[in-house]
Amino acid sequence: MRRKGDLPVKTCASCGRPFTWRKKWARVWDEVRYCSDRCRRDRLRPGTSPKG
Repeated sequence: MRRKGDLPVKTCASCGRPFTWRKKWARVWDEVRYCSDRCRRDRLRPGTSPKG
């Protein structure tokens, strides 16, 4: 079994926070850019700036 600290980590393109690999992202990990649906939605809205 892998420990949580051994999982791959990425930085969210919207909020800039680090997030770790999830099993549901196993097939699309290379395409994942956002840590949550909320960040993905907020990034698509025109006129909003990334949180920082």
